[in-house]
Amino acid sequence: MFKQNIHIINFEILYKILYEIKNNLNFNILKYDTEHDFLSSHDIDNKNSLIIVNPNNNNLINNDSVDKRIFIKLKELPFKLNDLIQNINVQLIKQRYNYQSHIAVKEYFVDLNSRIIKNKNKNLKLTQKEVDIILFLNEIKEPQKINLLQKKIWHYTTELETHTVETHIYRLRKKIKDVFNDDNFIISHKDGYLIK
Repeated sequence: MFKQNIHIINFEILYKILYEIKNNLNFNILKYDTEHDFLSSHDIDNKNSLIIVNPNNNNLINNDSVDKRIFIKLKELPFKLNDLIQNINVQLIKQRYNYQSHIAVKEYFVDLNSRIIKNKNKNLKLTQKEVDIILFLNEIKEPQKINLLQKKIWHYTTELETHTVETHIYRLRKKIKDVFNDDNFIISHKDGYLIK
C-alpha cells in the first residue's frame, strides 16, 4: 500500500521529532523551510497529502492555489505528539476514503470502498479483480497486452493461461453492457485492451 505525504512547512522541530520516529509512521514526511519553497517545489496531490504549518505562520492557508481541506494547523504549543499523530492518521484515512469513493473513469465513477461502478442512476457491483482491471487500464490509457495484464493484475511471472484474463475481461465487458448498455467501455484493440 502506498504512503501518503505530510508536508511540514517552516516547522523544523516538528520535522525532526517525526523524522526520528519515521519508521513507526504510516506516512512520508517532507520538509520545507519556507512557504515559497513549498509552493515552488511541485503540485500537491490533494488526495495523497496533508500540510502542517507552524502556528505562527498561517499565510499559506490564505493562498488560493492550495486546497484548504488538506491543512492541519496547530493551534497551540506545546502539543502532545500522540494527539498530533492520531489527528494526522484520522485525516489521512478520511482523505483516502473520500478519494476512493469517487474515482472518475470515462463518464463513470468507481467507488473502491464498496466496489461499485456508477453512471447516472445506475450501479454495478464489481469483483476486486474487475476493479483492478478497470483502474489499471484507466491509468495506462493505451492498449495492454494479455501477458502484461497477467503480470500487473494477477501478479504472475510464470505463464498463466491467457484464457483466464480474456474470460475476466469478457465477463466485465458483458456486465457493463447489460447494466449500462455500453459496448465501448473496455475496447479490444489489436495491441490489447484499453479504456479511453
